[in-house]
Amino acid sequence: MAALDNFGSPEQALYAGDSGRTTFGRHGDVAKTDVRVAAYEDCDEANAAVSVVMAVSGLPIGITSTLASVQNDLFDMVADLAVPLDDPEPATARIRESHLTRLERAVDHFAQEATDLSGFVLPGGTVAAALLYQARAVVRRAERTVWAAVETHPESVNPLCARYLNRLSSLLFVLARGANTEHGDEQWVPEATATAMASEDDGGDLSRARTVNGDDDSATQSRHDFEP
Repeated sequence: MAALDNFGSPEQALYAGDSGRTTFGRHGDVAKTDVRVAAYEDCDEANAAVSVVMAVSGLPIGITSTLASVQNDLFDMVADLAVPLDDPEPATARIRESHLTRLERAVDHFAQEATDLSGFVLPGGTVAAALLYQARAVVRRAERTVWAAVETHPESVNPLCARYLNRLSSLLFVLARGANTEHGDEQWVPEATATAMASEDDGGDLSRARTVNGDDDSATQSRHDFEP
């Protein structure tokens, strides 16, 4: 994270973190285990996960352009996290309410293209959907880490970063459901394998472990009943 010209040679830069410490933006010298560093790195990983979606999924241009904007936002975010909120000098970028508003509009727009957002679905389906679900899981982990940084350093970490990641996870979920419109979702059926085993033991037919497109009423709860 520190610029190469802060060291005498590239070799020194490459191995400068061997002590377990790093120069983290304007926070200065901190442990690599510092929660602010973890938040920064988790957001960097989230950006990389989004890049994989864009590279291999073959999504429509409207979605890839939205994800490209998200990638730029995530760079804004790491720039924000690298500079304390109370730093006397302005940061290169900050996450602002306008970032969140744009994501909320994107969620509303793409939700119209997903045929059904009810129920709990198993991650997977098309390649695009599977990668979007994976990116969403990475983003949710980043959100938790940023909230931990906010709680630990409320004076220096922007809480809008965590709120942005919360909106982003919703967007990726909606995009994943939309990417499976033609393929069909695999609905979660509570205790399906246990029920199937019991049926088999009783001499009955082996029940399907998964139900496509919500044919089982047990999977029709809203996902938000389980999610924070």
